[in-house]
Amino acid sequence: MNRMITLLALATAVLSMAACGGKKEETTIIAKKAETKKPSSPVRMQDYEQNHELDLGGIALTCRIHRSACDSLPMVTDENGQKFVDNTIRVTIKRSDGSVFFEKTFTKKSFDGFLDDDYRRTGILEGLVFDKVDGSVIRLAASVSHPQTDEYLPFVVSLSKTGKLNIERDTQLDISSTDDAE
Repeated sequence: MNRMITLLALATAVLSMAACGGKKEETTIIAKKAETKKPSSPVRMQDYEQNHELDLGGIALTCRIHRSACDSLPMVTDENGQKFVDNTIRVTIKRSDGSVFFEKTFTKKSFDGFLDDDYRRTGILEGLVFDKVDGSVIRLAASVSHPQTDEYLPFVVSLSKTGKLNIERDTQLDISSTDDAE
């Protein structure tokens, strides 16, 4: 019996040592140094064109909106040093006889009174699109954004039946899609 107890004690000791003798966990964490992406050549948005036939209080009009990157405007630079080409957006509205009702080229400067220093320095004119005719007013939606982000300032560009232009900051949230369902 003594021999049995000795064998059991020896087996327990061997198993205990085997359990403790495993590979020790490494507590040092080695992480590769984050490489900052080197700026590439200036980023340009694609040209964009939108055409709409509309009725402004009984007057048939055609609205053409054309966006293009403009090398003559100052470029903006993000926090990583990446440069972006700003855009111009040309809005031309013609009557059915081909005569021009309204024509203007918008730049970020067109919205300057609504921009803070950050958007003046690092924002671009991203878009301007036809929204709707509201009574005797043509409504367009515009935005100045920080390039390649979801950060932007929305604007409503209104054009009256007499051709008077008004720009204001859009404070209404577009949360319904009832217009899309029609």
